[in-house]
Amino acid sequence: MPKQEQQHEILLELKEVTKHFPGIVAANKVNLSIRKGEIYALLGENGAGKSTLASMIFGLYQPDAGSIIMRGTEVSIASASEAVALDIGMVHQHFKLIDNYTVTQNIVLGDEPIKRFLGVLPYVDLKGAEKRIAQLSKDYGLEVDPRAIISGIGVSVQQRVEILKMLYRDAELLIFDEPTAMLTPQEIESLLAVIKNLQREGKTVILITHKLDEVMQVADRCGILVRGKLVDVLNTADTNPSELAAKMIGREISFTAKKPAETLGEPVLQVQSLRVEDANQFPKVDEVSFTVHSGEIFAIAGVSGSGQTELADAICGLIKAQEGTVLLNGQDLTKLSVRKHTEAGIAYIPEDRQNVGLVLDFMLEQNLALKSYYAKPYCKNSLLQPAAFSEHADKAIADFDIRSARGARTITREMSGGNQQKAIVGREIELDADLLIFVQPTRGLDIGAMMAIRQRILAERDKGKAILLISLELDEVMDLADTIGVMYTGKMLKVAPAAEMTSTMVGEYMMGVGSNG
Repeated sequence: MPKQEQQHEILLELKEVTKHFPGIVAANKVNLSIRKGEIYALLGENGAGKSTLASMIFGLYQPDAGSIIMRGTEVSIASASEAVALDIGMVHQHFKLIDNYTVTQNIVLGDEPIKRFLGVLPYVDLKGAEKRIAQLSKDYGLEVDPRAIISGIGVSVQQRVEILKMLYRDAELLIFDEPTAMLTPQEIESLLAVIKNLQREGKTVILITHKLDEVMQVADRCGILVRGKLVDVLNTADTNPSELAAKMIGREISFTAKKPAETLGEPVLQVQSLRVEDANQFPKVDEVSFTVHSGEIFAIAGVSGSGQTELADAICGLIKAQEGTVLLNGQDLTKLSVRKHTEAGIAYIPEDRQNVGLVLDFMLEQNLALKSYYAKPYCKNSLLQPAAFSEHADKAIADFDIRSARGARTITREMSGGNQQKAIVGREIELDADLLIFVQPTRGLDIGAMMAIRQRILAERDKGKAILLISLELDEVMDLADTIGVMYTGKMLKVAPAAEMTSTMVGEYMMGVGSNG
């Protein structure tokens, strides 16, 4: 069949698909069609229903109404295994891998290649699987070691393993749910190239993302969801990021934060010769020193794994430093507990929101009080006060536009990743701390929520708070920073006023090739 005709052959259709959760309509009579061989992007705010639609296509949820049609035939997809049988694969935002298994073991799990020794005794042919995986890796431009243990490889390589899981099962329709949320800019470019290559090899891709530049770069068409409804479908060649953002958010939006000139005050955070080692006594943070003043945003740039996360964790007391000191308003916090760091005046938005920032099986109102539950008004005479939790949560939900099915009493695990992030940001800002540490604060947020968080950061800075911002998003660093520090292999390679640094200069230091002249 000629390629032009293939592009218009419908592979997947949703007709009037509807899905309810308690208190919310996650998908509201959605009609969409996916053409064979295209890259179709699903856009929408956090909680708009994108992941719910993808989960129904992959059999993780079943529609309450409507139909799913694959290759012209209506299908009922009751499980992920049934989706795989229909040649549908999915890479989830949070990977589904077993840490102590090898790459090959993870890929073949549930579809193990069985051979028989002497024609009688069955065994799993891992060597044969390794050869096939190595060939798939080569064919699709995915570099993995089939024998590597998952816990020993980086996030971007783990993502390639998830892609190979789909390819190993001969998936024709590949769903990517927020695939770049955990990646560095360099890794993102590599992944987008892989997705385009998958299309060239005849695969069909559904791409769920918040990043409009990614949509413009790789997608053929994009569908826009607003509170569970599909409001528009556009050819990317006929639109632009501003139009897409306006349709998603319902209003025009600026892509640049409004940033008044800074007024630096007294030093708030002083980090002096800090050294943090891993379990093998290898320095993850190597003799790092810097100062953050009140009214200043000190942004740290660097590629993933340069020591930024360990630095933030050490400042907050989550991990112990082997050498050096951390001073807050002149007080040495280096050897104090995490709670003492919080009570001294540190708020922390961590990189890992699910494992560090939240207790997922707690209700939203409990998570919003996680740093203060033992004090008034949440606790009186050693008794927790439920009304105080609910009242505080209702205010935070309104102030930070946290969307949840059952309001304050929603189990946090049931919320979208973006709304989980908004909950953490809201909780930490409300601590009214002297120092706020933001690590990847806008990761996984839609454009509207992202700009709202950036404006919140600037508002805290204008109140005289000291802000330490750690971000892999170079545009976020350049947009917000008063001072920029660049880390490379654990060292603070460069510190300079943001006005004296260009994005090109910062990028060069991030790669370790900047000039110290």
